[in-house]
Amino acid sequence: MAVTLNDQDKLTVRTAAYGAISLLAAAGAAGGSPHKIATTGSIALASATGEVGRVLAEKRTGVNLDGKSVADIADQVLPALTASMELLAAQDEAEADNFRATVLVAVEAARQNQSGPTLVEMTVKITAALDAT
Repeated sequence: MAVTLNDQDKLTVRTAAYGAISLLAAAGAAGGSPHKIATTGSIALASATGEVGRVLAEKRTGVNLDGKSVADIADQVLPALTASMELLAAQDEAEADNFRATVLVAVEAARQNQSGPTLVEMTVKITAALDAT
């Protein structure tokens, strides 16, 4: 089944995926290397396949994740993760599964060699947002 996403849908998917990595980097800033988290996670997202991979490969215009706190970023990203799952599942459950797997692989890649309770807890929140549908 083909997935048809309009520009707003694509922005939601990009905000969700890249936002999850930004959220981890912001949360891990106190005890890890936010630059390393962001770089490794973004590289993992660039390896995505399917329609999700095509959307993530497009220029990331419009994604605005500026926030003064981790809470500000989370307020944007966590709902975008849930919304992305809903809009993809409405068209093709396999593509929704692909999105979920892509984000979780990127999160795990970003956390590689990074530890701490804040990163673990943020991963739990990201996973819960993906599974909220």
